[in-house]
Amino acid sequence: MATTSKKTTTKKVLDKDKLIAMYMDYVLEQEHRPKTVYKFCKENKIKEEEFYNFYGSFEGLQKGIWERFYEHTMNAINKSPEFESFSNREKMLTFYYTFFEMLTANRSYVLFSLKEHESQLKNLQQLKGVRKNVKSFATELIQDGNSDKAISALQQSEKVFSEATWVQLMFLMKFWMDDNSPQFESTDVAIEKSVNTVFDVFDNTPLERVIDLGKFLWKEKMA
Repeated sequence: MATTSKKTTTKKVLDKDKLIAMYMDYVLEQEHRPKTVYKFCKENKIKEEEFYNFYGSFEGLQKGIWERFYEHTMNAINKSPEFESFSNREKMLTFYYTFFEMLTANRSYVLFSLKEHESQLKNLQQLKGVRKNVKSFATELIQDGNSDKAISALQQSEKVFSEATWVQLMFLMKFWMDDNSPQFESTDVAIEKSVNTVFDVFDNTPLERVIDLGKFLWKEKMA
């Protein structure tokens, strides 16, 4: 008597990275965001409740994607045993280089997400989480720098430095988006020059004075 055995298939457990990959594939293939969570889940053969285990909406998922870019960047950086021995300048350069490698690996999605809406302000809303993370990273750097300065007058404002770091990142992202050079070599040069310039100024001049000077020059230009 012949016997038959049933094949059992193990369903792959959905995790955050798999859900993100599904969403990124969808928007790049369809060139628009899914209309509803229901349709998105049905097309990807997952249950709605599985989606909501990770994100409450597509807006939350979009923010989560940028936060994962940051997390993967920091994980890659922290795997290097040499990183902790780097100077703050070297740490910032390493962060930018690694972060932009992450963006370049996902360039098609990044360009789509940052140009999805006509309103640039609406496009930037998805960066709220990564903004908080980047400012926190910059704050840790300046705290380390200040701990080496015994004279309080030479210490720098954590708030000002962290905000300046975010503004710098926004500038570099715009540069990278418009960069047509092979392997985005121009962006690498822009990263090096901008970081070195900021740290050269930062090491020798309180950043508040630089910002005040910038405001003064802007007013003189507009007068």
